[in-house]
Amino acid sequence: MKKTQTKAFANLVASVILLVFEIWAYVQTLSFKVVKKAAVQPATFPQVMCIGMMVFTIILLIQSLISLKKMDPDDPNTQPAASINVLKNKGVQAGLFVIVLCILYVALFKTLGYVLASAIIAAVIMWLIGKRDIKQILLVSVLVPLAMWLVFYKLLTVNIPMGILEPLKDLIDMI
Repeated sequence: MKKTQTKAFANLVASVILLVFEIWAYVQTLSFKVVKKAAVQPATFPQVMCIGMMVFTIILLIQSLISLKKMDPDDPNTQPAASINVLKNKGVQAGLFVIVLCILYVALFKTLGYVLASAIIAAVIMWLIGKRDIKQILLVSVLVPLAMWLVFYKLLTVNIPMGILEPLKDLIDMI
């Protein structure tokens, strides 16, 4: 068995790609605006998430290197890796679609704002995973981002972009 055809090698490649992405994401958080007198800065949560992901990715990287070095036949990571045929595997197609949705979310975040962008993406993902109750989709996809925005804006004093719903922020400020 070639080392490059094992699960350990696939994990090694994936961990390197993820680590590069996670470092890039962390560097992006360094340019977030600092809010004066705010207990929690807008960059805090994304930075904690990036560091957490980096820790687990480094663990995967080390495990992969150890498995590739030892090539123990009893190690499940030294077994042949499954081939991923994007055209046939619906799970892979759904995963790629969610990645495209995440990119779209980032692209629309500033223009549409947190609440609207989150509501649209949440509704699409709920439909994608098989939820078909329109009332449930609308309630969850609208109320959850709205409630989370209220928690961040009012309780944590983190100013999250509202985009075209900026008048809603002004309305909340009057209360």
